[in-house]
Amino acid sequence: MESPRTPFPTTGYFGPEYFCDREAELDQMIRNVKGGNSTTLIALRRLGKTALIKHLFHHLRSNHLTIYLDILATESINELLNQFSAAILSQLSEQSTPGKKAWTFIRSLRPVISYDGLQGIPVVTVRSSPEESRKSIHELFSILESHSRPVVIAIDEFQQILEYPEGQTDAWLRSVVQDLKNVCFIFSGSQQHLMNELFMNPSRPFFRSTQFIKIGKIPSSPYNEFIESKFREKSRSIAPGTVQEMLDWADHYTYYVQLLCNRTFISSGKRIDPDHWKLEASRILKEQEFVFFGYRDMLTKPQWNLLKAVARDGVVKQPTSADFISRHRLGNPATVLRSLKSLQKMELIYRESDEAGIPFYGIYDVLFRRWMDRTQGAG
Repeated sequence: MESPRTPFPTTGYFGPEYFCDREAELDQMIRNVKGGNSTTLIALRRLGKTALIKHLFHHLRSNHLTIYLDILATESINELLNQFSAAILSQLSEQSTPGKKAWTFIRSLRPVISYDGLQGIPVVTVRSSPEESRKSIHELFSILESHSRPVVIAIDEFQQILEYPEGQTDAWLRSVVQDLKNVCFIFSGSQQHLMNELFMNPSRPFFRSTQFIKIGKIPSSPYNEFIESKFREKSRSIAPGTVQEMLDWADHYTYYVQLLCNRTFISSGKRIDPDHWKLEASRILKEQEFVFFGYRDMLTKPQWNLLKAVARDGVVKQPTSADFISRHRLGNPATVLRSLKSLQKMELIYRESDEAGIPFYGIYDVLFRRWMDRTQGAG
């Protein structure tokens, strides 16, 4: 496995030495796989659930066939077939016995097969009816079921199947996968309320069919130790307390922590003090301004005002309260509720529950929150 350009890669998986913590979650997922149990993995965006899946696959690869597909961009059962086919071809050599069977079947669908210029992985395009797509996916599962090694399939952003125009996709998929003995699944998603609907609603086919794991933010102690060790390995010293300041600014969101550390590592010398990371943080926010103003342009005025209000407060437990509405001049509770629903659907605002089970709302984009901290008059 090649090494990243800095000790803080922001994309890809480069091995255990560049992965921090998640030991309890990893252990549970390995035990689930060994027991033949599927897993539902839930985490907010940018907290590292995809990296955890890749980390798990690293530990399983010697004894299992591992297949990963992200279906967020899919909009139909046919596009699910395309993603699934490409994921299988990327993992199975055409020269191997199971690979030959998979390649032969996929070619029988008369696909257009190309290769992603950046990643060098197959891109498969098959055009078929929903019924034909279901049959093809079923056949691919059958091919994997006969593999000589146990198979683990991770389907990322699994809640997207609720958006497919074909009805009851989860019911059909559950009827197929429940008979598989050599294949187990990781169904991961970032929208907790939709994942809960799929796996915790008694009327849904996937109700309690998996083991649940929810990952949160990495605690300060292991994160501090990890980051400081990575700087030391490259002969960089860092002023006491600086790493904690960086973690606080990035709110412990894995991606934003990595991004800030990555940029600070590149721009600094042998000694890193608070001024270095603060300069990089300012640069990052400046570079992202066109994204933030893009939010403003695509949202209605009430939606934009609510997004700013949630960003400024950080955590909002009662978005329709008189105090919240008056402080941010949001109009009336009905308007707030409509905007809140729209912003959740656009995945700009999320709904979570704290340790006491009390629901609250927050904003996905930590950078937007930090930009609002310093741009109180924007918009």
